[in-house]
Amino acid sequence: MRLASVVICVITVASFALFAVSETGTASAHQQRELNGEIPYEVNAQGTNAVSPTGEHKSSVRRALDEASNTITSPFAGVVTGTHSEWTQRGVKLLLALLLYGFGLAFIARLIRVRV
Repeated sequence: MRLASVVICVITVASFALFAVSETGTASAHQQRELNGEIPYEVNAQGTNAVSPTGEHKSSVRRALDEASNTITSPFAGVVTGTHSEWTQRGVKLLLALLLYGFGLAFIARLIRVRV
């Protein structure tokens, strides 16, 4: 059970890290194009800068990590339903997954080991 806890935590952290790297790279490139006047500045309904999707193609490893992470964090989807920020959604799901699967499963594994 402890190994499962570690594997689940590694999957969720890796998926979030890849998301963060991708988003910061995309935002930086978008901001540079905007400052150079290549694309017009857009503001969405919330009053924030609207970054359009780049049509980025994910590798099969990245896609598998994201699918596994989405499956693992799906029980927490109801917690972040009112949030429109993908950063907030992924961050809250990551923290909840680390708490439940990282701390919770590791704690249960220690309890089982002590009682046996």
